[in-house]
Amino acid sequence: MDETPDAAPEASWEERTAAHVDECVAWHRLEAIVQAGKARALAAAQATALERMAESPSAQSRAREMPIRGMAAELGAALRVNDRSVQTQMDQAHRLCTEYPATWSAWKAGRIDRSHTRVIVDTGAAIRDPEARAAYERDVLDYAVKTTPGRVRPYAQQVADKHHPRTMQERHDEALPSRRVWVEDLDDGLSMLGMIGPSTEIHGAYDRATQQAKALKGHDLRNRRDAAERATIDSQLDGTQNDSACTWFDDRTRDQMRVDIILDMLLTAAPSVDPTGGDLGAIRGVVQVTIPATTLTGTTTGGAELNGKCAIDPTTVRTLTGTATGFDRVFLHPVTGAVLTVDRYTPNAALKRLLLARDVRCAFPGCRHPALRSEIDHRKEHAKGGTTDEDNLGPFCLRHHTVKHTEGWTVTQLPGGRLHFTAPSGKTYTEDPPPRVMFLPEPQPASAPF
Repeated sequence: MDETPDAAPEASWEERTAAHVDECVAWHRLEAIVQAGKARALAAAQATALERMAESPSAQSRAREMPIRGMAAELGAALRVNDRSVQTQMDQAHRLCTEYPATWSAWKAGRIDRSHTRVIVDTGAAIRDPEARAAYERDVLDYAVKTTPGRVRPYAQQVADKHHPRTMQERHDEALPSRRVWVEDLDDGLSMLGMIGPSTEIHGAYDRATQQAKALKGHDLRNRRDAAERATIDSQLDGTQNDSACTWFDDRTRDQMRVDIILDMLLTAAPSVDPTGGDLGAIRGVVQVTIPATTLTGTTTGGAELNGKCAIDPTTVRTLTGTATGFDRVFLHPVTGAVLTVDRYTPNAALKRLLLARDVRCAFPGCRHPALRSEIDHRKEHAKGGTTDEDNLGPFCLRHHTVKHTEGWTVTQLPGGRLHFTAPSGKTYTEDPPPRVMFLPEPQPASAPF
């Protein structure tokens, strides 16, 4: 592999970009192979220590644990790493290699990286039955080799929920009492306010603060435009800039505005300013919830998902649907789970609802930005004859929508929402809509013979 960063400066920038991509991919794959090899060595060390533990006659936990501690201490000294960290790595590696051998093999082959393995192992931790765990691993690994760890996690959670020995409702009811708020003091006069609560309410609160921040920023942009217009008029009248052009501008970032708005609402029950002339307090958070009809009717107990981010309990979703002014009905393919169509009693913006239900997130490779907060993009430009239908539309977040147009990415849309991307370098990538986990009712036991 050439060590020079630019081995062919006479080549076009597209060719050079393609070469950079190839080199980075090669190194990334090599890094995965090396990391997987080290994990296998750590797992073997853990296995040796466990054999010594099994031979130990001592009943005291500390004494029986000494072989593992001793192995970690020796490895830590050789690697110049804290032995507690080494002991944790040994345990994680042993669990990966013994309980998720296919995942380790994919890592060793460079098809996935360390982050993928962590998602698969951590999300499947509660699945103790070997057959169920193997089925979970096969399903999630097949998706993991195609996309980023961030996209794998919500899908893995859905698959794990399907194979979990306890229902989502049981686990949610047990976890709900642990909701809490805490404060951690940081440096420089700052502190962190943390909160654990129901997913729908936490994401709804975050969405509401985001909408209010956008409203404030929109007002600020209008202020700047109006001030510039006033300054131009004043200069034309007398060659000077009148004091009427002076106004207050909001230079806060979106994150800063979210923090200030949330603290305002917590401290005063409403934002302290109303720059838009409307009522920021009237803005309500929006969340997109997906739930199988069989879960609504009680036939099955899983499958509810929030914004493609995390699983939620059926009781919460039934409450949300019971108070909703309307909701989308999504028809899925009975085998593949692909979204076929969407309908509603009041079909305003039905096409947009279908796209949100089908794509869930920004369609650009690896992006997890919710489709609900993305822009609807024409694959083939409308001005050039592109149609406004589900076969030519999809969500792109602002960042990737801009990159797609300015950098010359091209997208071909295939049936079912599948996208074929061609980068400026000529590299191609294929993206599928988020896979759906199909929850089936348990078979009824056969009635006893008379």
